[in-house]
Amino acid sequence: MWCVPRLDEAYIVAMEDVLATYERPYDARNPVVCLDEKPLVLHGEARSGSAARPGRSARRDYEYVRHGTANAFCAVEPKAGRHFAWVTPNRGGSHFAGTLFRLAMAYPEAETIHLVMDNLNIHRQKALVDCFGEEMGAELWSCFTVHHTPKHASWLNQAEIEISLYARQCLGKRRIPDLKTVRRETAAWLRGINREKIKINWNFTRKAARKLFAYQRITSRRSKD
Repeated sequence: MWCVPRLDEAYIVAMEDVLATYERPYDARNPVVCLDEKPLVLHGEARSGSAARPGRSARRDYEYVRHGTANAFCAVEPKAGRHFAWVTPNRGGSHFAGTLFRLAMAYPEAETIHLVMDNLNIHRQKALVDCFGEEMGAELWSCFTVHHTPKHASWLNQAEIEISLYARQCLGKRRIPDLKTVRRETAAWLRGINREKIKINWNFTRKAARKLFAYQRITSRRSKD
């Protein structure tokens, strides 16, 4: 959803930084990866339904049993068609730190990983330091060049597209009762989509943004953190 509450200089600078990152040519040594989280609700069946048979689709009862919540960290390298998803009990800082560790391990030859994320409070070096300690946390964070989207601009994160694919193609409208099942289904979906190397064709550029929002180019310096 497009949500631009205030198009100020800070918003434009962050937006242009993200869009410039997307415009980088594909480079296996400097991959661009987008990351976001999706909350999951675990549901079980209260009573059995009826299986499909000729002339009639399967049926299920409207009543369900709630089995709590979970979280999925979804990441994608849009230009390479590499997809990642890790299902965790929640989206706490330690699980975020573990996700970044796994991402870093997925790109052992990278000079840096350009990581696009929103401004969630755990999306900071502190989460890694709290989990792995000062030295290892800082070393892991240095594997990434982080690009935060502007506040209230999650639509600029291509991981939103990835989450939509995951929700529709993997989870669907099924009732999934536990973490084990979600993880099994997620692993199966990842095998398929990575085998096909499905890419994201992102067309919204800095030039398009300047035309749409009618602003002049802003030049500013950005920091890695």
